[in-house]
Amino acid sequence: MWIVKIALERPLTFIVLALLLLILGPLTILRTPTDIFPNIDIPVVSVVWNYTGLPAEDMNNRIVSGFERALTTTVNNVEHTETQSLNGVGVVKVFFQPNVKIDMAMAQVTAISQTVLRSMPQGTTPPLILVYNASTVPVLQFAMSSKELSETTIFDNANQIVRTFITSVRGAATPYPYGGKQRQVQVDLNPQALLAHGLSPNDVVTAIANQNLILPAGTEKIGDTEI
Repeated sequence: MWIVKIALERPLTFIVLALLLLILGPLTILRTPTDIFPNIDIPVVSVVWNYTGLPAEDMNNRIVSGFERALTTTVNNVEHTETQSLNGVGVVKVFFQPNVKIDMAMAQVTAISQTVLRSMPQGTTPPLILVYNASTVPVLQFAMSSKELSETTIFDNANQIVRTFITSVRGAATPYPYGGKQRQVQVDLNPQALLAHGLSPNDVVTAIANQNLILPAGTEKIGDTEI
């Protein structure tokens, strides 16, 4: 063969090439990133609705079903959708056609999710929208339990402490904690006192919502003093 003839005529050249392969081969192997999961190019957008205290049946009938109907008429290139309704949580997975522009698809999903809020129960908040593909699978699930702490305290620790530390890990996607009991505030209103001060129940709700903020600076307002 011609390659054998060249090798016999120029042995030093092939010796140098063999040495280069011997040196560069291991370096290339060490620097090549590896992925144990195949890249399946099926773009998926997951929309997570939250409404604390709403039963699973009402979550499906009043939030998830209406959003799914609006989704299929306004968003392009939808392959199929999958939904799951739990107590206070509704998850809608939107599978798109292969090679679709995921940025455009996410923009359409975000737009319709903001539009349908008017037709949903009062107090419904905008959903959490996540983008991933079929090869994205959870590699770690972290569970917390305690025989001494309450469910509310465990949820607060998972949401404010553990979730914050995991977020700083490169490539980690940390969803909202599931389970436990979220803190709730119940206020009994005195209609006569509200009328005397010229206030309505919506004013009280607005004032409580303005105080219920988690700021990065870590401030807390007690009365008229902000610490």
